[in-house]
Amino acid sequence: MLNITIYQSNGEEELFVKKTKEQLGPVTMGAEKHTVVIDEEQTFQEMDGFGASFTDSAAYLIHQVLDTEQRLELMTQLFDANEGIGLSVLRQPMGASDYARDFYSYNDLPEGQTDVELERFSIAHDEEDIIPLLQEALQLNPDVKLMGSPWSPPGWMKTSGSMIGGELKPEYCSVYANYFVRYIQGYEANGLPIYAITPQNEALYSPGHYPGMIMLPEVQSDFIKNHLKPQFVKNGIDTKILCYDHNWDKPDYPLTVLEQAGDAVDGVAWHWYGGKPTAQSEVFEAFSGKEVHFTEGSGGEWIPPFEQAFSNVMRTGIEILRNHSKSYVLWNMALDEKNGPTVPGFGTSTCRGIVTVNQQTKELTYTLDYYALAHFSKVIRPKAVRIASTSDDRIRSVAFKNTDGSIAAVLFNDSEASESVAIQLHGEEALHLEMPAKSALTIKLESN
Repeated sequence: MLNITIYQSNGEEELFVKKTKEQLGPVTMGAEKHTVVIDEEQTFQEMDGFGASFTDSAAYLIHQVLDTEQRLELMTQLFDANEGIGLSVLRQPMGASDYARDFYSYNDLPEGQTDVELERFSIAHDEEDIIPLLQEALQLNPDVKLMGSPWSPPGWMKTSGSMIGGELKPEYCSVYANYFVRYIQGYEANGLPIYAITPQNEALYSPGHYPGMIMLPEVQSDFIKNHLKPQFVKNGIDTKILCYDHNWDKPDYPLTVLEQAGDAVDGVAWHWYGGKPTAQSEVFEAFSGKEVHFTEGSGGEWIPPFEQAFSNVMRTGIEILRNHSKSYVLWNMALDEKNGPTVPGFGTSTCRGIVTVNQQTKELTYTLDYYALAHFSKVIRPKAVRIASTSDDRIRSVAFKNTDGSIAAVLFNDSEASESVAIQLHGEEALHLEMPAKSALTIKLESN
């Protein structure tokens, strides 16, 4: 006998609602049955989990704007595996990103000054809002893994002299490697181990109005191989190094870094703002020992209607996982009613957070991204191993086997019509149900 747990999303009024199999019937008589075959014998990647980012803006909204009761409720809903959705991966900006209240790094200096010994290095900024929330997340879920990614080095290390634009000056490569060491040590001292870092967020994009930096693949290869990795070894740091941290449309970049930096690189980080998720598999197949991580994807007003936006997170999430990713991380954990705060001069923001915190009314709202993430994180737990499942453009699916032996499957009906779907496990039909158009199902199968 199988114990079956089902969650369904079917439009804006029904998001991640627990259902019985009887509530999802009756199956249309005579309808073509779409069979999803789950095969435990074929195994793929082990999951680290799902999550988002406590940017400066998100951390401020949750830690300072919400009252204590609201914050505790939200953190429980985000990180507790039983009462909430059990998020377990947090990708943290190292210094200011576009979603920060001001420009800052961990070593800001007056113009014209340098600090090659990093004597004025400090993570004090993060101690106000970010670090307390990360500590709280770890208390709620000890499986939480932290990743660090800089949008920019301190301005004095760059050709632009600013956190905006420019490139890393070659003479500061070793200093910048030590900057990462100090960051990891500072967080470790606060009980926050850093699981992985990337050398540069979106290394092929240099924004004109928020922190960023071009870091060409040859430069990143040299930085990792000859500066960053040696400093990690020297300081006994086992934090993973993931290269690239940018869109699917330029797979040549990570291929170059993996070719040139070799064993110094542990894997590749990807974003979804260009290209297709199959790029993950292209690089994985060329370097099969290297990990695949998805570290940033934001929803926003460029996909305004609910159905298209929710469908995008579900459809793309399934494909990200089917292309070997060990993580699925969206962007801001929280934004306000104006999709901010953003750095001065940013202009109008159209991004969407996992939750919205209204700065005027203090109202807390869970967005469609929260419920879409829930479809994955609630039942696909850390260390779950992906197993084979049939999937196509109509019924997309991904399946995992958890460490407790349970099978977790996420299905999305990407067609324009209702579909009759059968789930087949161990050669037998475990479940037969009706999936409305553009609906999502999460199913957990446990043997009694």
